[in-house]
Amino acid sequence: MSDNVKIATRESYGNALVEIGQTNDKIYVLDADLAGATKTGTFKKAFPERHIDCGIAECNMMGIAAGMATTGLIPFCSSFAMFASGRAFEQVRNSIGYPHLNVKIGATHAGVTVGEDGASHQCNEDLALMRTIPGMVVICPSDDIEAKACVKAAAEYVGPVYMRFGRSAVPVINDNPGYKFEIGKGILLKEGSDVTIIATGVCVSEALKAAETLAADGINAEVINIHTIKPLDQDLVLASAKKTGKVVTVEEHSVIGGLGSAVADVLAQTGVATLKKIGVQDVFGESGTAAQLLHKFGLDAEGIGKEVKEFVQG
Repeated sequence: MSDNVKIATRESYGNALVEIGQTNDKIYVLDADLAGATKTGTFKKAFPERHIDCGIAECNMMGIAAGMATTGLIPFCSSFAMFASGRAFEQVRNSIGYPHLNVKIGATHAGVTVGEDGASHQCNEDLALMRTIPGMVVICPSDDIEAKACVKAAAEYVGPVYMRFGRSAVPVINDNPGYKFEIGKGILLKEGSDVTIIATGVCVSEALKAAETLAADGINAEVINIHTIKPLDQDLVLASAKKTGKVVTVEEHSVIGGLGSAVADVLAQTGVATLKKIGVQDVFGESGTAAQLLHKFGLDAEGIGKEVKEFVQG
């Protein structure tokens, strides 16, 4: 893990779009008047003829993308997660999900790390909303490398994909020769025997740090990066759960309907392990810096370590 290298996954999204746009002229990017923030402006600069600013009309943007997909194009729709998944939910469900069209949704500024923008923009429900749409692939990358890889994989996948990106810079953790991204496959980052920590997005690097502090307390934690929330890597989850008997999920999202709920669905069918979910409880976000909010909601290494320790020793 390169602690000194931090890149926001929204930056990675914009850069990856340019990369795939260079080799595939079917890639089009639609944005809802937020190209500077979502970083699709990078694509606009490189391919102005393939970038469409739909204005502050996210619902209409999804409809336009659906129509483009029926002609064989590969549209990437971009906006803040609150608007892409929340405001435009009906259009995503009925115009994209129901006909299973080849539309990709790049949702940026997700979770509490939107920080000072406050509760209205801190979307902690998007993974839950997108998981409910039949056939929708849901991805939440952990760093720059994974974010770029997921964009490329989404472009190659035929069908609707929802990708969640963050505003704040996060450590690069997948900078190793053996790294491989595959939709629906989790990644075992650290082997352990006492407890399994399953994390997604910004919380993956924090979970790795927490595992280090837990080791000092004699707790050997296994750490798994689940970048694809749907379809979930059930085999990896169950294999680890059977080994440790205790599972903790960590997500910058509500504990209702996201990663924790997806893992709970799997474990409930087998009864092989007990589960604790760490995330935003049944509350709205608050204003503050990204670091302050991660700490407040117990999503930093300190908070994760404390919760896991109490769970294992309790």
